[in-house]
Amino acid sequence: MSFGFLGIQFGWGLQMANMSAIYEYLGAKPDEIPMLWLAAPLTGLIVQPIIGHLSDRTWSPRWGRRRPFFMIGAILSSLALIAMPNSSTLWMAAGLLWILDASINISMEPFRAFVADLLPANERTRGFAMQSLFIGLGAVIASAMPWMLTNWFGVAASTPGTIPTTVRLSFYVGAFAFFGAVMYTVLTTKEKPPEDLAAFEREKAASAGFAAGVRDIVAAAKAMPTTMKQLALVQVCTWLGLFCMWLYFGTAVATNVFGATDTSDPRYQQGVEWGGVCFGAYSAVTFLFSFFLPSLSKRFGPRTTHALCLLAGAAGLGSVSVITSPNLLLLSMVGVGIAWASTISMPYVMLSTSLPKGKTGVYMGLFNFFIVIPEIVASLGFGWVMNSMLNNNRMAAVVAGGAFMALAAVLVLRVQVPQETA
Repeated sequence: MSFGFLGIQFGWGLQMANMSAIYEYLGAKPDEIPMLWLAAPLTGLIVQPIIGHLSDRTWSPRWGRRRPFFMIGAILSSLALIAMPNSSTLWMAAGLLWILDASINISMEPFRAFVADLLPANERTRGFAMQSLFIGLGAVIASAMPWMLTNWFGVAASTPGTIPTTVRLSFYVGAFAFFGAVMYTVLTTKEKPPEDLAAFEREKAASAGFAAGVRDIVAAAKAMPTTMKQLALVQVCTWLGLFCMWLYFGTAVATNVFGATDTSDPRYQQGVEWGGVCFGAYSAVTFLFSFFLPSLSKRFGPRTTHALCLLAGAAGLGSVSVITSPNLLLLSMVGVGIAWASTISMPYVMLSTSLPKGKTGVYMGLFNFFIVIPEIVASLGFGWVMNSMLNNNRMAAVVAGGAFMALAAVLVLRVQVPQETA
């Protein structure tokens, strides 16, 4: 049931490791990067609650409840991945990112509810940890693929200042992997029908139409469980930290560690590719650490486990400011990988058993608000911070991400966790 996340992470991993560099290859300045990333959080804000609501009210004896959305998103995402590295202008790349992110969200949002649908409460920690495992594995390959194509397969360097051939090929492979992995889940995993199909059909009919869907989403937001409200601030700070890293880490490595002066400097491509290797390294840690998360959560509880993992991530991001050797950056990524493994599993473990039955999809979509709203704020305002306060220093932005993650670690300790998730 979680194998599809392997493919979904190809979409996210390629994007996180390469989009800022693609924008700079096409002429964007560092303070313009946050606005160009607005697509990711804004499409999540719009798409995920809608898809969650629709998937809660979908049932087909052949295709189930969540799987139709997996399939539609996979088709659209794969096409966008093929088109993205062929962008010839900045506006074209930005437009394709909107399409890509909307499509990935169509596939991804129902996967969270999928685990909660199929597993009892005492198995969900393992279920979400398994998602973390496949996310980590997919991201290792996707993030490091341009570097591997250059250093392992001898793909020749491209014309300086243009989108490299290694990036183009990586996106093509990612499109195939995304579609193949998601379709494996679609074709091999069966879903359970609603417990009372007649009641399900009555509720579906009563909530049909756009207006009824909006009312349902608004009503769910007003009735938000206490655990979800407390996790909101944790998510806001965590994802502000992660967003700072994703926006600037690769280009920070190119300029601050490799010493590139601009995108035409050969060291720029080398640095961006090594940034992708670093992303692959933290994803490898995520993959390995996911095996230990269930036992750690059982021993310490999901709240304390998540706090410790976030502190590890904060230390990892903070340490990059004093590192001048590319190889030592891999040590910093250990902490980031631990934090990322926990971020994509422990909050959902804490949340899942506090949700009312039949509303899992819409609440998982609403929970995504606390990921995308801080990213929207950062997209709209962090360019000013970069230009006015950080002197366009990409590495300073990465360190700021570590500070946000440390604050999230403190806030998670106040979350009231339902007993059965511990």
